[in-house]
Amino acid sequence: MSVLGRTHRTQAERREQTRTALLDATIDCLVDLGYARTSVQEICARAGVSKGAVQHHFSAKAELMAAAVEHLTEKLRGRLAASITALPGGASGVAAAIDLLWEGYSGTLSTAATELWVAARTDPELREAIRPVDRALGRSTLEHVTAVAGDLPKERAEILFWLTVNLTRGLALDAELGGDPKRRRQLLDEWKRVAVMLYEDTTA
Repeated sequence: MSVLGRTHRTQAERREQTRTALLDATIDCLVDLGYARTSVQEICARAGVSKGAVQHHFSAKAELMAAAVEHLTEKLRGRLAASITALPGGASGVAAAIDLLWEGYSGTLSTAATELWVAARTDPELREAIRPVDRALGRSTLEHVTAVAGDLPKERAEILFWLTVNLTRGLALDAELGGDPKRRRQLLDEWKRVAVMLYEDTTA
């Protein structure tokens, strides 16, 4: 019985390794090639698995794409959660939280998500697949942010959070388009100044 148990776990571990390899390869393709040039064949080649392995784990390309972004956001969400809970209270915590959200919503996540959202505009199946992933990331991160917001009313914390998310996404897109990094830093610093001022006015 124990031998069978070990065999079962090994098979489960292999399936999980294959799935993880496919998801990592999908993110790499989205970042390196863009959505239009990302094919299942290329994903399989990078993951070192057969095309049948993809069909075993995912019923459609849209499902694979959404799962890949979810895989990436889960890792980032865990990282964000740990960092946010360690933030100091008060105004300094507000500025630090904005820096964390910028870090989380830019970079690899932003590149992959932007590729998918642009494609999803004309692909209803893809749009339906990635929408719940995006919403789940927002809800989870918002919960952590409001939990460390101190005396800030929940409604105000949510407004500051969504303003920050939309700003950082816009700045991340600016980075993708080759915008001026100095200007992005100035805009982020200015938003931190305004957010801290709003926080102090609300909690005074």
